[in-house]
Amino acid sequence: MSKAGAFDLASGLGGKIEKDDVLSAVDKYEKYHSDFGGAEKDRKDNYTDMVNKYYDLVTSFYEYGWGESFHFAPRWKGESLKESIKRHEHFLALQLGLKPGHKVLDVGCGIGGPLREIARFSSTSVMGINNNEYQITRGKTLNRVAGVEQTCDFTKADFMKMPFSDSSFDAVYAIEATCHAPDAVGCYQEIFRVLKPGQSFAAYEWCMTDAFDPNNQEHQRIKAEIEIGDGLPDIRSTRQCLAALKEAGFEVIWEKDLAKDSPLPWYLPLDTSHFSFSSFRLTAVGRFITKNMVMGLEYVGLAPKGSQRVQSFLEKAAEGLVAGGKFHSHCPQTARMYYHPPADNHSHSGDVKTGTGGNGGGAAVSGKMGFNNPADDILYSVF
Repeated sequence: MSKAGAFDLASGLGGKIEKDDVLSAVDKYEKYHSDFGGAEKDRKDNYTDMVNKYYDLVTSFYEYGWGESFHFAPRWKGESLKESIKRHEHFLALQLGLKPGHKVLDVGCGIGGPLREIARFSSTSVMGINNNEYQITRGKTLNRVAGVEQTCDFTKADFMKMPFSDSSFDAVYAIEATCHAPDAVGCYQEIFRVLKPGQSFAAYEWCMTDAFDPNNQEHQRIKAEIEIGDGLPDIRSTRQCLAALKEAGFEVIWEKDLAKDSPLPWYLPLDTSHFSFSSFRLTAVGRFITKNMVMGLEYVGLAPKGSQRVQSFLEKAAEGLVAGGKFHSHCPQTARMYYHPPADNHSHSGDVKTGTGGNGGGAAVSGKMGFNNPADDILYSVF
């Protein structure tokens, strides 16, 4: 089960970074970002260091407030955040047409919440790839607790340079993870390489929507808050993601902005005007308590120096995500389905079909769209 207590939060802060080095790591991480003089080129050139520092610093916070699955989900009225996240993961498995015995890859798997859920739901074997040692260590512990060590595992590696042979997997998915890639085409080409021809890739992607205005200072401010608070070198537009997928060799079969049809907005858990007992730690009151708890833990030395600053840039990210969602300039729930055509099969035109899903024979990708909207999902499926 996920870490739940204040001591667990404090003991996990900093991940694999030595406690005395956490403050220095926070300094270095912040300097990658525009508010501290950083540039997009520096973030992309040093993405491995930046993203690793980010997840060492924030994973304990994520698990404390969000659970084992670090992603958003479209949500029905009366449905808890946890229930919506699980349904979102099941939807992905169904769109991929996963069957018992399939070998599946989770690209950028975090601590493995989705891969454990999808493996149990579909009776498949799921490998997670992640370049953060702390998250993999934590994920393996949770695998043992859940009793899924035989079907779920992790590989520590950069998903830009995967250590797998060509055509290794029956299906691949990514949930709000490839947004960390410095080069979208290179990332998707690696996924294309390890996926068996004739099979599918599904993803939920963080994207800027057409509502984003690069000349609008407020939009740029919100984008910068999301980048520093979520460890992103940049946030690509939906159009850029689609172009990169096609350049990598995929056929985009169908897409759907899941945020548009969601009865509740994807950013609701982070909206301070919303209150929920089931996700109390994400509410304004819960976050106020966490802020003061972290302050106290750092003061008495149970949490490393710099912990309050991590909590602060996560708060900024939450504010940016809510603002971006309301502007509909950013979306983390663009769902897309991609098909890896066999070398001798060019029968699919690659035309994008918009709808709620296909027959499960393709792949789905969901990304965040809006000015910032993590609930816009674009889904592509082979018919």
